[in-house]
Amino acid sequence: MALFQIGNEKITIQVDSMGAELKSLKKVDTGVEFMWDADPAFWKRTSPVLFPLVGGLKNGEYRHDGRNFPMSQHGFARDMEFQLKSQTDKGIWFSLASNEETLRKYPYAFLLELGYELQESTVVVKWKVTNPSDSDMYFSIGGHPAFRCPILEDTKQTDYMLRFDTPKEVISSVIQGGLVSDRKAVYPLQDGCLKITGHLFDQDALVIENDQAHQVSLIKPDGRPYLTVDFDAPLFGIWSPPGKAAPFICIEPWYGRCDAFDFTGTWEERKWGRHLSAGACFEASYRIQV
Repeated sequence: MALFQIGNEKITIQVDSMGAELKSLKKVDTGVEFMWDADPAFWKRTSPVLFPLVGGLKNGEYRHDGRNFPMSQHGFARDMEFQLKSQTDKGIWFSLASNEETLRKYPYAFLLELGYELQESTVVVKWKVTNPSDSDMYFSIGGHPAFRCPILEDTKQTDYMLRFDTPKEVISSVIQGGLVSDRKAVYPLQDGCLKITGHLFDQDALVIENDQAHQVSLIKPDGRPYLTVDFDAPLFGIWSPPGKAAPFICIEPWYGRCDAFDFTGTWEERKWGRHLSAGACFEASYRIQV
């Protein structure tokens, strides 16, 4: 594993080759760090890529071609060493290809490429998934970046808010035991904002589906945003570890999610999963602006 750094006149980032994980995002003029520091007392990760699974599986396994395959939450790519593909002052790319180890867990050939491009005060996180085989491929992919909250001294997390690019409410699927239940939670918004309370994550992540929003900002106590995530993904998660008062909030664009509690289908039938025909490529991205 190795740590790589790139920067411009506005921001610098550091990326670990293990998982191609974004570990640091700082403003040049202030030196302020925006990423969570992976303190294992709360959560040992900073911004893992979720591939080929987002969330968890019912009974910890999936069915494919008449067989059951175990897979842990969020897949395996976050715990694998990526290869550096290219590096410039403006961007950096890493790649991970299927091998004997991955094929035992996930019977599809793949090439996963993960890139970071700097544009002024914005990091564009890019995914590219290629199916090199002569048969269909099914997968999910998502981001899990964790951002410092609170970010100002002498403030607490409950002084902050989340702002969405939708005015009235967001509706979350309720998670129970790591699976989507049949219940929904409605969160009314005031001018697009939701106050972060000490109990917001008591039932785990907020799972907001069906293109309800495509921009989420973290708002300081004075009402100004200090970080914004933009994405095209059809669903996303908002998370901080329940009951820990952890000083970070995750804003997670997803193409996929955990199984529903009553799901009985195959890997190919999982909701929000992606399909690639032979030789095809899937590309997506999200943006972090500070």
